Amino acid sequence: MTAADAKTGLVPARDYTLTGPSARAAVERGLAAAEWYHTEVPRKLMKDLMQRRDDPAIRDTLLWVALHIALAAGGIWFWGSWAAVPFWLAYGVLYGSACDSRWHECGHGTAFRTPWMNDVVYHIASFQVIRNPVNWRWSHARHHTDTIIVGRDPEIVWMHPVKLALKALAFTGIVDTWASLKVLARNAAGILSADERDYIPESEWPKAVFWARVHVAIHAATAAVALGMLAAGLGWKAAIPFLLIGGPRAYGCWHMVMTGLLQHGGLAEDVLDHRLNSRTVYMNPVSRWLYWNMNYHIEHHMFPMVPYHALPRLHEAIRHDLPAPNISMVDAYKEVWDAVLRQRHEKGYFIRHDLPPTARPYRGDLHDAVPAREMADETAPA
Repeated sequence: MTAADAKTGLVPARDYTLTGPSARAAVERGLAAAEWYHTEVPRKLMKDLMQRRDDPAIRDTLLWVALHIALAAGGIWFWGSWAAVPFWLAYGVLYGSACDSRWHECGHGTAFRTPWMNDVVYHIASFQVIRNPVNWRWSHARHHTDTIIVGRDPEIVWMHPVKLALKALAFTGIVDTWASLKVLARNAAGILSADERDYIPESEWPKAVFWARVHVAIHAATAAVALGMLAAGLGWKAAIPFLLIGGPRAYGCWHMVMTGLLQHGGLAEDVLDHRLNSRTVYMNPVSRWLYWNMNYHIEHHMFPMVPYHALPRLHEAIRHDLPAPNISMVDAYKEVWDAVLRQRHEKGYFIRHDLPPTARPYRGDLHDAVPAREMADETAPA
């Protein structure tokens, strides 16, 4: 620990880049593209669970689209009165939060049986969440291959030491939205970061630039319409284009952030057992619909090809081999909060959930697991 670290009382920062010493260490320790623990599931049952269907996703997507239209219409109709506020708030959650689960499941290609349906919803949801659809398709593939492996996983949310102020700001979406727009602008200029070049195949780089330009053009057109309305003397009505497109990513993202932070918060890094680094949380039906059952997160990571609508059935089939789920989001956040505060000052601490008597032991000797060791000073030259 450096003098500055000792002064702040925080543990030293880890190197989370994909091209630095942590990446090399992960490969050397056999953590990259390694074999993960899986609960045994009868072949016939797994084949049934993995069956893709169009009906559930068509139903949910039509409802999602219809609610967008109805709520936007209500917000515009009641513009200028307080009655418009609930419409815009609800629209924001549908746009700025539900888009994340639609992006996610359609990116896996499991939401619909028909491939083009997955692609259409994937691109729409990617635009709404302000993510380059090419970058994030490959980023998420790496996330599943090397889940919470430091130096390999580009989607680690809880980086140590955790910056609690930024986590709080994430619920407003202001910082993340601005950062995402800057990434799109950079990609549109033909520039990919070192990390992006690491997980995106070179053959896909031109596609990443193309889609970034498409997204930037749509945002620019939205701004042009708003400026035109302002120039036409429509006053505050000029804000409507931003409330319809782009803006909800900021003001409506709170549900996406609230659920997403629970996926891996406070759990282990650098292990090869999803029961150690992922969390399943019981949620209310509305949150489950918005989240497309991603609250069954251990199950999803173990078997990512099981469609979202089959995850509750998968949970029942393998719960005998999993730690007990958190009974609610409040329960989960109490656990995460305690762990994160401890992790800021205690090297290598993570939550170890007890397994039921019917479960197979965690993969490997937990006392020898990488997170239980002293974290190496990865900022030193290799």
